[in-house]
Amino acid sequence: MATVETESKKERRTLSLTRWVPWGRIGLPLVIVLMGVFFGAINPNFWTMTNLTNVARQVSILALISVGETFAILSAGIDLSVGSLLAIVSVICAQTMLEYGVAAGILAGILIGAVCGLINGLLIAKARIPPFIATLAMLVGARGAALTLSGGLPIAGLPKSFLTIGAGYILGIPIPAIIAAIVMLIGYFILSRTSFGRSVYAVGGNEEAAMLSGINVARVKILVYLLSGICAGIAGVVLTSRVISGQPTLGEVQELYAIAAVVIGGSKISGGYGGVGKTVLGVLVLGLLNNGLNLIRVSSYVQLIVIGVIIVLAVYVDLLRSRRS
Repeated sequence: MATVETESKKERRTLSLTRWVPWGRIGLPLVIVLMGVFFGAINPNFWTMTNLTNVARQVSILALISVGETFAILSAGIDLSVGSLLAIVSVICAQTMLEYGVAAGILAGILIGAVCGLINGLLIAKARIPPFIATLAMLVGARGAALTLSGGLPIAGLPKSFLTIGAGYILGIPIPAIIAAIVMLIGYFILSRTSFGRSVYAVGGNEEAAMLSGINVARVKILVYLLSGICAGIAGVVLTSRVISGQPTLGEVQELYAIAAVVIGGSKISGGYGGVGKTVLGVLVLGLLNNGLNLIRVSSYVQLIVIGVIIVLAVYVDLLRSRRS
């Protein structure tokens, strides 16, 4: 009898600890710290300023497309096209730049990303094609267009001044990281401080209720995918600058990393819960994990397995939270 009572008290203490400790807030930051300690202990180069700067530059592209992916997932949708959009943006940006100069190339790259995002939004909101199918079609179509326009070959000879965007620094901070931070702040502001942001959460939480409350659901969806396309356009321009050429093969499987960053960050894959702040944590987890595994010379194939396991665990934890709430 005493043993049963003791076990019951232990269970109550455990439940109390689970209830009162804000694991949702401290869990990922704690994971990031532990990853840093682990990789730093194995390879001291992990904590060097050179390596941390390199990490900041590397995760900037993922951060940019993940902001757009956050909007899509919060609206109970998904954007599978962002990886291929990097490719079509790169090709259009490079071709336009060779003809009309750096400014025109940058503008054309962002514009084609926005147009592709708008097409996704119209297909989903007006034609009522499921987001998975519409953006999957764009993934295939945009990749095919990039390969067709470039002939499957890189577009070289871009102006050296363009390299500054992808490889330059401001006060010792990589310019891509600064661009990503600005886009993240804008995304955070839109979601947390505007009526459109509240509408995105409402549509993702319950589309029918949002419609009955007077929200223009079709307009919200169109703007969500337009924003995702713009983010992919910016990312494509930055990545093109880093490789200083138009590459029709850029962005392969990046859409999966973007989705992983959003889900690992804690946003619900079913929509209505999450945000850019959570996505930032997911991006950091993937970025540090990738960099740390590279430093300890783990095969890139094994890294994909690790990331796959992490995605499954993140979704499983999300399901457990849903069941308890």
